[in-house]
Amino acid sequence: MTAQDASLNQTREDLERQWKRMEAAMSYWAKPASPLIGQSPKEVVWTKGKAKLYRYLSGGKRKHATPILMVYALINKPYILDLTPGNSLIEHLVAEGYDVFLLDWGKFDEEDQQLRLDDLVMDYIARAVKKTLKVSGQDELTLFGYCMGGTMALMYAGSHPEAPLKNLVALTTPVDFADAGLFTRWMNADDFDVDRVVDSLGNVPPEFIRHGAKLLKPLQNFMGTYVQLWDKLSDEEFVKSWVLLDHWVNDGIQFPGEAYRQWVKELYQNNRLIKGELRLRDRDVKLSNITCPVLCAVATLDHIVQKPQATILLDHVSSTDREVYEAPSGHVGIVAVASARDHFYPKLAGWLAARS
Repeated sequence: MTAQDASLNQTREDLERQWKRMEAAMSYWAKPASPLIGQSPKEVVWTKGKAKLYRYLSGGKRKHATPILMVYALINKPYILDLTPGNSLIEHLVAEGYDVFLLDWGKFDEEDQQLRLDDLVMDYIARAVKKTLKVSGQDELTLFGYCMGGTMALMYAGSHPEAPLKNLVALTTPVDFADAGLFTRWMNADDFDVDRVVDSLGNVPPEFIRHGAKLLKPLQNFMGTYVQLWDKLSDEEFVKSWVLLDHWVNDGIQFPGEAYRQWVKELYQNNRLIKGELRLRDRDVKLSNITCPVLCAVATLDHIVQKPQATILLDHVSSTDREVYEAPSGHVGIVAVASARDHFYPKLAGWLAARS
């Protein structure tokens, strides 16, 4: 074969690959826009305002007595924990025999602008804890918090030394805000006027939060993800996962204005949680009040909540049973990509089994 023939063959192969990608792209765009998410069967057992407390239904016998109450962040919807059948942390835990509850904040709007962290912790999380125990018929529970949902779970546990906590799981949870990477630089008191933001906008739009997170790695988040999609358009499983995560990322909710004001001032600008200076209503929030077993799970590729921000928690709780688990993934991937089924899912289920 001559060099010219080899070059022609290579060109033909390249064109065939590009054509297959184009066919895959056309097939993808022809599919329905709304993927099936949050499919695990559940029932509403309590409501407050727009918030709902779900209990997930089990088709078999629950093997573990201690119920799990999951708390997610205020900025996205919690179905990331129940993304799709076969790729769902909640589905996995239910199948392992756990009694799983989820606090869904709902969609905040203008009438929720005055909600503060005090309200969300004292009136929502605290009451969801009581309802979970009542419905499950148990005296203690596992409190599971993801991202800022974990921070608020710590606020509850730290302000309620009498809390009926059997275990506490903090998943990619920011605790120390002294060095939170670019977020700390962007939101320092000298350069970021959070009062002006909240007074002007009321509730903080999801786009404001989403683009801030994407700017931590702009090339990867604004371009790289689409280049990767193009390269793997012929991989049906990859495309399915990509569509689900893209749908979730762009399905954000408004951040209540006063809670956002507090979040920035109390944590990013004054770091009061780790200093033991945070106060919610008439209660001091002290991480040293936490005495139950604690699992601090972090993601090694997480650029939103870096490992030192999260693992410092174990230096401040009073628990003797405490552990750090590192997953080889990113902030979202730790629960929402295929590898999570081999790493974090079994780790969490096993850790809880020994303590439930």
